[in-house]
Amino acid sequence: MALLDQLPALIGVAVGSLGSYAVQSLTERRRWKRQREERWDEKRFETYGRYANALKAQLRVAQRIGAALGFADVADPLQPVDGLPLLADAESHRATEWESVLLVGDAVTIAAARRWHEAVWTIELLVREGLVDAETWTKAHREASAARDAFYASARRDLGIEGAPPPSGQWPRQWRTDLSG
Repeated sequence: MALLDQLPALIGVAVGSLGSYAVQSLTERRRWKRQREERWDEKRFETYGRYANALKAQLRVAQRIGAALGFADVADPLQPVDGLPLLADAESHRATEWESVLLVGDAVTIAAARRWHEAVWTIELLVREGLVDAETWTKAHREASAARDAFYASARRDLGIEGAPPPSGQWPRQWRTDLSG
């Protein structure tokens, strides 16, 4: 009889314990999931940044070689004999960073990264061939700038960063001749 009198209290304790366990489990699961997402966001941010820097370094070497070939819209010329080995090294570094993008990037950002590095390859091919007209040079740089913008917009979306990045400047750069003001 005493057990029957205490049965509602025992059921209440059991239900309360199960409820408390369920709430705690869900809270811990949400916390773990949030921390995992934060780690992956951080990893994607680092990966996208390293990849962009590697690709920009590759582009910069190609542009410097272009300056040696007579394109005045880039400063700091680098003779092809000195620059082509640097360009090969920069491409190898970019290719290494690419593998990380493939691992952590979403499909849209991977596609945008691929378009950007293909646009940079076009510029690289122009300097390797050495015979390129100003119109083709300018067009290739405009395409690379547009591809860069698309990559950054996609990476920002993937990282949950609000707003679009500022667009790349016009190519070729407009050199300022009036430095007095």
